[in-house]
Amino acid sequence: MSKLFDLSGRAAIVTGSTRGIGRAIAEALVEQGAHVAISSRKQAACDQVASELNARHGEGRAIGVAASLGSKDELQALVDRTRDAFGQIDILVCNAASNPYFGSLSGISDDRFRKILDNNILANHWLIQMVLPEMVERRAGSVILISSIAGLKGSQTIGAYGVSKAADLQLVRNYAQENGRHNVRFNAIAPGLIKTDFAKALWDDPEQRRALIGDLPMDRVGEPEEIAGAAVFLASDAASYMTGQAIIIDGGATS
Repeated sequence: MSKLFDLSGRAAIVTGSTRGIGRAIAEALVEQGAHVAISSRKQAACDQVASELNARHGEGRAIGVAASLGSKDELQALVDRTRDAFGQIDILVCNAASNPYFGSLSGISDDRFRKILDNNILANHWLIQMVLPEMVERRAGSVILISSIAGLKGSQTIGAYGVSKAADLQLVRNYAQENGRHNVRFNAIAPGLIKTDFAKALWDDPEQRRALIGDLPMDRVGEPEEIAGAAVFLASDAASYMTGQAIIIDGGATS
């Protein structure tokens, strides 16, 4: 059974992987044998995480490549450097995202709305286009988009973010339809409230946190490591017949 989750010999890109959910996923993939490209906006942070992973798991298991979601050229360089370092790309985890606005959807400026849509949807689409041809050629590959339960329901404060995360779910469904015959799989993970810096505004204040988890069956905020196992599953042969789906990990919030 353990071989189902063995990722030895496979190479992955994980965006937004210097902290939070992305880092937890990158660490879990390396622990299962994968080589991983660590990516975020700042090269020093990428190098630091890659260095820590190499110290624990062996030199060359991870590289750091800074890339901005808003730059197609930088994302292409991320893909190219990962391919140069590891020979191929077997797993793509699109985790990085932006949410520069909290408030009514009717009040958001065009610039902020475009930033959310560009960083959370278009950048993922670009990365998929960049890695897909080699996956199709090999007839093997797993693409994982980190969506959110915000894409499954409305919100009075993070509606624009929710629109982008709903679109990520549709990206998964469409790409799965188009590429199932090539044995390239597309799936999503939709976390609930997780204790990350990205979601700090939602869980750091005691009153806000209590309001959010008041009716939550598990009565607590999730941890980044509690998302990583699902990513390992989706990247591995254990999920070889799963595509076009979303795994919801939210402590029962949508139950």
